[in-house]
Amino acid sequence: MIQQDKRLYGGVAAAVLVAALGGFGVARCTADTPPTATETSTKPEEAKNAASADTLVMTPAAIKDAGVVTETITAGGLGAEIVSQAIVSPSPTGEAIVTARAGGAVTRILKRLGDPVRAGEALAVVESRDAAQIAADRTAAGAKAVLAQKSLARERYLYDQKVSARVDLEQAQAEAASAAAEAQRARVAAGAANITSDGRGVVLASPISGRVTSMKVSLGAFVQPETELFRVADPRQIQIDAAVGAADASRLAAGDKALVELPDGRTVEARVRAVTPTLSGETRAATAVLDVAGGVLQPGLAVRVRMMPSRSATTNAIVVPEEAVQSVNGRDVVFVRTANGFRATPITTGQRSAGRIEIASGLEAGRAIATRNAFLLKAELGKGAGEEE
Repeated sequence: MIQQDKRLYGGVAAAVLVAALGGFGVARCTADTPPTATETSTKPEEAKNAASADTLVMTPAAIKDAGVVTETITAGGLGAEIVSQAIVSPSPTGEAIVTARAGGAVTRILKRLGDPVRAGEALAVVESRDAAQIAADRTAAGAKAVLAQKSLARERYLYDQKVSARVDLEQAQAEAASAAAEAQRARVAAGAANITSDGRGVVLASPISGRVTSMKVSLGAFVQPETELFRVADPRQIQIDAAVGAADASRLAAGDKALVELPDGRTVEARVRAVTPTLSGETRAATAVLDVAGGVLQPGLAVRVRMMPSRSATTNAIVVPEEAVQSVNGRDVVFVRTANGFRATPITTGQRSAGRIEIASGLEAGRAIATRNAFLLKAELGKGAGEEE
């Protein structure tokens, strides 16, 4: 009996143990399975790829090396801009023509093409008989003036001593004044001719500071008076002459803003100084004269200018260069500058004119976008997409 009870108790204990183990296994199977490391990282990686699909990471040095030029865009439609071809030219006080004031042979050449010069600095020396005559006239006139002054002093003494009549004193005064005037004229003539100290020649001096841009003289050559021998220009004193039509000329006013587009894609700010009131007989166009800071543009350079007339209707439309708009995956985009590089921003384009495109939507004023060499960003974006695949 006792042994039978032991068997009964052992069977019950075994059944309880099996039930407990089975319940623990079921609990483990029915519990939520924690995500694996692969599953955890999948969603952030997909988000990262989606965010970087239209983004290019580039350092400022890399942007500069690639030749990508950016421009901060402003509001204003095509009607708010006047696009014109223009020429950079010296201002009226920025270029000087140096001529010989007397005919003769060139004995010294002190400056060559491209050399810097200061105002009043000698460029060459011309030995001339005319210069010798001018110097002689100056010396003779000075001597006559000295003699006339001595005669006047003697006549005044005699008049004070009651020896000579007053008419003699007055005549001496007139002769002294005439001699002084003649001496002054001779000195002015010699100064205008820039006679050398020895009186043998004339000095060709530059009236402005700048650089020699033209030289038409040879050592020993005989030159005629008033013949152009040198041309000096100051690169800091320049202006831009832009041709505008009659309708556009009426919209411009002094002080209007303008942008000068350089051949390398950069832009320089300028302002309208004046617009000619008449049209050219050849081109039937007026000339808008723009003031611009010197040192960047060279006289003779052909540029394109965009003028923003103050008399045009206001608009919130945005206009960008055609090269700034690129096609990526069948959509028009512009590359907006970001803190780390660029972002391809989809846009909707409008009308086009003179190499400019009006943006209907997708872009705000005040953003900096890539203009010149924007196609390189498109190629780099496509390259990155290909590597990810």
